[in-house]
Amino acid sequence: MIITGTVKPVSQLSDRELVNLVLHIPAGEESSWAKLAKRFVDKLHSFNGYTPTAEDPVAIQAIWEIAKRFAGKKSNIYLKPRDIWEELRDIRGAKKEHFMVFFLDTRNQETHRETVSVGTLNYNLVHPREVFEPAVKYLAAGIIVAHNHPSGCLEPSDEDISLTKRLVSAGKLLGIEVLDHVIVTKDAFTSFKQKGLI
Repeated sequence: MIITGTVKPVSQLSDRELVNLVLHIPAGEESSWAKLAKRFVDKLHSFNGYTPTAEDPVAIQAIWEIAKRFAGKKSNIYLKPRDIWEELRDIRGAKKEHFMVFFLDTRNQETHRETVSVGTLNYNLVHPREVFEPAVKYLAAGIIVAHNHPSGCLEPSDEDISLTKRLVSAGKLLGIEVLDHVIVTKDAFTSFKQKGLI
């Protein structure tokens, strides 16, 4: 399958690319892609035991890939940085920094997700109020923040570390724990928690 000039197997396409492929939605057009993907899963329940092959139409392969992803999500419970990296296929290779927040309940299960800021190639201005206003709205018990580094560098910048400290402090005042800050690139990730920065 050819996507934006490169050849990719369907297993490497983002959720958005898969849905756009199946529904013939032009690239860049906004849609409720997650809801549509879940509808596909419901419709595919009748295909018990079916497994597509490389010879099947690419649209069928794409539908099945969506079904596998949503059916095996462990109820969107995030316990490891890799879980976040897996979820952020859409921004891992983006050319601008995207700052994402996962709002979680007491079981670390996602209740909402939001892109709170889109920056430039190497800079993204984020204020704690942009993070915690929706956290309060969605009654989050904890949050995980994440952003991509278009440069491919996995080392946190001084600004990344400073922002994380501010978020942790603000979270303590509100009773909303910042569980981790994950930097993602196309091929890897860095966890502030694993590095002892939270």
